[in-house]
Parts: sequence; C-alpha cells; structure tokens
Amino acid sequence: MGYKIITISREFGSGGHTVGRRLAEELGIKCYDREIIDRVAEESGFDKDYIKEKGEYVPHGPFGNMMNRWSYYGPTNEEKIWQIQSDIILDIADRESCVIVGRCADYLLKDRDDVLKVFIHADMKYRAERIVRLYGETNETPEKRLSDKDKHRKAYYQVYTDMEYGDARNYQICLNTGALGEDYCVELLKQIFTR
Repeated sequence: MGYKIITISREFGSGGHTVGRRLAEELGIKCYDREIIDRVAEESGFDKDYIKEKGEYVPHGPFGNMMNRWSYYGPTNEEKIWQIQSDIILDIADRESCVIVGRCADYLLKDRDDVLKVFIHADMKYRAERIVRLYGETNETPEKRLSDKDKHRKAYYQVYTDMEYGDARNYQICLNTGALGEDYCVELLKQIFTR
C-alpha cells in the first residue's frame, strides 16, 4: 500500500514546519498545523492562544500519566482539548491525503499502514541560529529557549502517548535539516511518498 498521509514531528527550530508546508505544496495536498488549532478552537470554544499553549504543556508536571489528566470533577480542559484534537486528526486522515505537523499525529495514526511518520531534527547551533533569524532575540539565550521548548514537547508527548519523543523507532525516517538542508529533505520525502 502506498502512503496517503505524512506526519511530521520536529524539534523546535529544526524547520519541520517549513519542510511540511513545502512538501504539501509540491505534492498538491493540504498541510495541517495551525489549522488544527483553529478547528479545535471552533469546536471547543477555547481561545486559540490557550489551545496552542496547552498543546505543548503537560497539565500536571513532567511526570504526569494518563490518570492524572483527569480532575476529581471529570476531564480537565487539557483532556477536552486532547480529545477534540484527536478526533479532528482521525477525521482528516480518513478524508484526505495530507501532511500533519505535530499534535502527536504520528501516535494517533500509528496503526495505519498508509502513514509515513517523519522526525525532523538538527543540532543546537543550527536551530539556535535559525530561531534568532526567524523570531529575533529575546531576554533568554536561543539555547535556553530551545532547551525549554524541547523539554515541554518531550514531556507532553510522553504523557499523551506513553512513548519517547524523538525515538527513531517510532518513525520510518528521521532527517537532520542542519546536515541535509531543507530542500533535500523536502525532495527526499517527496520521492518516498510518491514511489
């Protein structure tokens, strides 16, 4: 069976979002990233910024598990957002060929044979230079910003998937944009997807 969907998990600053967008454009399919946040906002009534924040932060600390995502009174806001987001991703995957960036889509679609699961990463120097170029300077060093973001993503992924973020065994292909360049990564993924 050929591939229908590409999921892209990525380290912050590695260019995974850019690779996903460009790949989708070249393949003539949709790319879902911020669009999922928009849909979750529509269906949940929560603010987009709130959803974006809760989409990468663990509700009860880095050592949370499936049980502590529920409060005494029922599902937390984070759990509600996770469920709506999961339903949206599953619905998209059933309806069309596409690229989905982040949102634990690789985990949600792990049992499908038509999904190419990709992890995009790069070394700290490349990512630090890239985020300064794209987002500018802040009071924190770029390395601190990257380290904090990586910790949040790893913890969130662990809590919601019970899998290790960035573990090569969870993907069919891992690409280093710092070593290979975004253009080559896009071309390689395009060839794999259309073979």
